[in-house]
Amino acid sequence: MLYGQNLPWRAVLRRAARSGPSLTQFTTSNSYVLSRTYSISLTRRPTPLARCGHQSFASINCHSFSTSSVRRKEKPGKPTQDSQEPHEEKSNELIEESKERRDAEREAEGLGAKAKTPEPIPSSKSSNGRGASSGGSGGESGAGGGEGGGKKRKTADRSLTKPTIPEVYPQVMAIPIGKRPLFPGFYKAITIKNKEVAAAINEMMKRGQPYIGAFLLKDDEADKDTIESMDDVYNVGTFCQITSAFPVNQGEDSAMTAVLYPHRRIKMSSLITPNRSETDDVASKDETTAVEATLGESATKEPESDEKKGDVVASFEESAMESQKPVYYYEPTSFLRDRLVSIVNVENLVEEPLDKKSLTTRALVSEIVNTFKEVASLNPLFRDQISTFSMSQNAGNVGEDPGKLADFAAAVAQADSNELQEALGSMNIEERLSKALLVLKKELMNAQLQSKIVKDVESKIQKKQREYWLMEQMKGIKRELGLESDGKDKLLEKFKEKANKLSMPEAVKKVFDEEINKLAHLEPAASEFNVTRNYLDWLTQLPWGQRSAENFGIQHAMKVLDEEHYGLKDVKDRILEFIAVGKLRGTVEGKILCMVGPPGVGKTSIGKSIARALNRQYYRFSVGGLSDVAEIKGHRRTYVGALPGRIIQALKKCQTENPLVLIDEVDKIGRGHNGDPSSALLELLDPEQNNSFLDHYMDVPVDLSKVLFVCTANMTDTIPRPLLDRMEMIELSGYVADEKMAIAEKYLAPAAKELSGLKEVDVELQKEAIVELINKYCRESGVRNLKKQIEKVYRKSALKIIQDLGEEVLSEEKALTEEGKATQGEYGKDKMDVKETSQNIENETTEKPRIALKVPDSVHIRINKDNLQDYVGPPVFTSDRLYDTTPSGVAMGLAWTQMGGAALYVESILENALSYSSRPGLERTGNLKAVMKESALIAYSFAKGVMAREFSNNRFFEHARIHLHCPEGAVQKDGPSAGITMATSLLSLALDRPLDPTIAMTGELTVTGKVLRIGGLREKTVAARRAGAKMIIFPEDNLSDWLELPENIKEGIEGKPVRWYSDVFSEVFPNLDREAASSLWKKELKKPRDVKEEGRAIADLDGEEVEEEDR
Repeated sequence: MLYGQNLPWRAVLRRAARSGPSLTQFTTSNSYVLSRTYSISLTRRPTPLARCGHQSFASINCHSFSTSSVRRKEKPGKPTQDSQEPHEEKSNELIEESKERRDAEREAEGLGAKAKTPEPIPSSKSSNGRGASSGGSGGESGAGGGEGGGKKRKTADRSLTKPTIPEVYPQVMAIPIGKRPLFPGFYKAITIKNKEVAAAINEMMKRGQPYIGAFLLKDDEADKDTIESMDDVYNVGTFCQITSAFPVNQGEDSAMTAVLYPHRRIKMSSLITPNRSETDDVASKDETTAVEATLGESATKEPESDEKKGDVVASFEESAMESQKPVYYYEPTSFLRDRLVSIVNVENLVEEPLDKKSLTTRALVSEIVNTFKEVASLNPLFRDQISTFSMSQNAGNVGEDPGKLADFAAAVAQADSNELQEALGSMNIEERLSKALLVLKKELMNAQLQSKIVKDVESKIQKKQREYWLMEQMKGIKRELGLESDGKDKLLEKFKEKANKLSMPEAVKKVFDEEINKLAHLEPAASEFNVTRNYLDWLTQLPWGQRSAENFGIQHAMKVLDEEHYGLKDVKDRILEFIAVGKLRGTVEGKILCMVGPPGVGKTSIGKSIARALNRQYYRFSVGGLSDVAEIKGHRRTYVGALPGRIIQALKKCQTENPLVLIDEVDKIGRGHNGDPSSALLELLDPEQNNSFLDHYMDVPVDLSKVLFVCTANMTDTIPRPLLDRMEMIELSGYVADEKMAIAEKYLAPAAKELSGLKEVDVELQKEAIVELINKYCRESGVRNLKKQIEKVYRKSALKIIQDLGEEVLSEEKALTEEGKATQGEYGKDKMDVKETSQNIENETTEKPRIALKVPDSVHIRINKDNLQDYVGPPVFTSDRLYDTTPSGVAMGLAWTQMGGAALYVESILENALSYSSRPGLERTGNLKAVMKESALIAYSFAKGVMAREFSNNRFFEHARIHLHCPEGAVQKDGPSAGITMATSLLSLALDRPLDPTIAMTGELTVTGKVLRIGGLREKTVAARRAGAKMIIFPEDNLSDWLELPENIKEGIEGKPVRWYSDVFSEVFPNLDREAASSLWKKELKKPRDVKEEGRAIADLDGEEVEEEDR
């Protein structure tokens, strides 16, 4: 090893200048014996030092320089007496040597601090015998110091040169880099997680050989510190110097951060992986050859003997002694052999010659500079990087070094790793400039987009800030002029002013005063301030003592009600009664009305008409599916976002104490974990309690006795009994055909015609077509489906007009207004998906984009019975009733449903042929519920009793197995009103006598034959009329309901009230031959001769068991 490498490099140079032509040998006091051989010749032939890229020193005039190999001597045992004598003789020399060495180190530190570029790190240890090679120490090798000179050495020439990086470093440790490659001249910090690599870097720093090769990983997601294969990285990288390294974390997850300074481009020729796939001999051979090529000498290795191992012999001779002894060259990475790191053989890449006068080069440089200026104007961080680059390079003219400019552009631009690697690997300067310009242009586009986004955001923020600033200025000016006081004082004044206009009750006034005082002592920033302010806001917005002037004109009310609704006599009479009482008293208390009827009969719409007739404010809300009590009673004020209930909100909206509040779907109210809203309605809808209704939010009594509540329901079965008891029930039955006809002609057809844009067009829906719609398409109780069918007819007519005339007559250009044309043009420019809201939506919309087109007077359309199917399709109902001629065992009953009334047929048949040995039984089907199943058993028992009592010889039920069925099995059926219908069906089968198909019946039957009262007679009568019945048999207890039916419903139908089933029997089986009926089935039930009495008894017993099981 060179002796100069055991000392700071500058001290070596100084001592070499003072030493003279030869140096004496000396031996240190420790276990290591060092010796050197130096040769200095005055001939001017090339030296290895010059070939290594070092500058010659004038003070030395050294032209020949060679080294011998590093050798380490075995550690000696205990020193003897003889060995100590030479040591004592030269102790003084060593003391003087150490002093000079310290002085040289201090001077070296002072000079080295002035260097601007990273310098090689020399070894600071002089006694460990391990230094850096000529390449590792940056190429500075000096002559060893001698004994002579004394104080005269201080006057020696101290001219020094700047340390340089080895131009050739054939073998380095390789570190893979992710994401971005390193460009020469630009620092980069990397993190090392591999402990072996970190330890190797530490040792390299200690040895003064801080050089590595950095190569970019091809996989951007990879994260490793060693290279396992040359295919993992790009073969072109950079030769880097480690300027500093320090640990990041402590413990198991410890890592190292190393700052790298790339110097030049290198190319990987071969890889020695951490698992040492290549043998040490081959690697050693390659390295030695590389070192020899570096130094430019024909050096060969000298065999070593065991006894000379570790010794280094040095001598200085004036003659050319270098050829007399073979020399051994030190391997730069030999100390990394035992570590699991990646070592690569590399070669320097040389840039292609550049013609600086080339127009292409000048244009590329100019464009890059201009792009730098544009990016710097948009990105302040980029501007700082450019400024730092200019200062570090002292760049007066960037055109002098285009390659450096291209490297800087690629180093600071954000681009894909492969694009940056292409710029790194390009040795043609023009090509490198082109690639750098490409990535720089992308950086410019990114900066422009970022700048646009920032400007948009800043403009919005500045607008809001400007508005806020102006508002604050305005407030300040108003305060100075006395036009506006403090915000809280103004708020208190506003609340007091509003309260003075209201007639608050004493209890409410007291609460208001308390809350005002509370608000006056609260700070606006307090959380309680907003709660109190919101409460006072609600308290002062309720219409305390404010009522609307009602209209109690009877004629006015009748006119308004008849304008929008046909029929509904019961509802209209009740409203007229309400008005009459109010006219006499001068005031009227609120009432709770509940209109019950099938869908589509006008329950909800009549509520709005009532409000208009009475000149009251109207508010509607639905409680269908409601499961939270807070919707009725409100939330407590302690909750965030608390609000009053819907009734208080209705008073606030209507601003009157006597509005009409319509509570829709009261029969479909729900019940959940938040309470039972139906129970909360008890207080609201009770006339004795709602004069002091207490809302949870308001927490003060509110008078609701002046409110007219109108509730709607389809049925009363699901309404709780206590709630039902508090409401006045008004039943609305379905419409008959005459009423539907009048409604269609007077209301539905004109509204549908105008809605379809055919108000001024000659399109006529004839009366016979409406009758066809009612009878064969819309048989429900209401008129909602009829309205849909009429609208469909007019829509089809509109389409037919457009298709017949063609779009030339009614073109789009004529239909669009000027604003519409402008918005349509803006919409055509928008390429966004329709699912997303356009950013230019303001320009794509207008208040009135189109105008209505006028249809020529030559268009005439008539819809009659014959062409109705072209508009609404084939009829849904093909006949008025299920049976035109009913067979034996079939009877027509009547049922009530939520959609109104319906005809319910009961069918009974024999399951098998009658015989003497057949067994009796009853089977019931048709989706019958529990009550209706009991009605079937009661009818079966009663029919058997009638046959046994009236026709004792007819033993039909003793042997017949009967199947009773109610059609439309998908519809659930329940209720007792089909009792007489089932009994009649069974007796018709037993007597084998068909019934009149025009007779319909309804009534509950007892086992003794009593016919009990039923409900829904009006709906059932309407259903019987639709089914073509001419006689209805109903219980005598429902005679009052029958008498109240309008004459247009009863027209053509005969009503037969009955009290006992015997009255029903005489009506359905007139002129019955009792003897023939008694002897019926004798032939089928005749006893065979071969049947014994014993067998008959067993058969009878089995039949009774089966019958009992069926029951």
